Amino acid sequence: QVQFVESGGGLVQPGGSLRLSCAASGLSLGAYAIGWFRRAPGKEREGISCINSPDGRTYYADSVKGRFTISRDNAKNTVYLQMNSLKPEDTAVYYCATALKVLTTRCWPGGYWGQGTQVTVSS
Repeated sequence: QVQFVESGGGLVQPGGSLRLSCAASGLSLGAYAIGWFRRAPGKEREGISCINSPDGRTYYADSVKGRFTISRDNAKNTVYLQMNSLKPEDTAVYYCATALKVLTTRCWPGGYWGQGTQVTVSS
């Protein structure tokens, strides 16, 4: 059974940082492209960052480019999202998921999803 568990969310002030983790079981993350997606209240789901396998090609949405960094530790079967310079508009539930395809300009979600972790950016 494939399971993704996200962690690291919480309440942070504008300008602060968080690191999200996505730990997988039931599959080897190193063999998959993985992405981070988010859904803010009243908005559509947004793909914000993905990392391809095995070449490590990455995608970042314009809204997070330069502030967020995706990485993976295959030995720990975990993917991370380092989020810096957080803004109130980053408030959302963040999900990790497999990615069907990763280009530098776009990322398509796949079929395995975690339950999400809430990130709230507020003073």
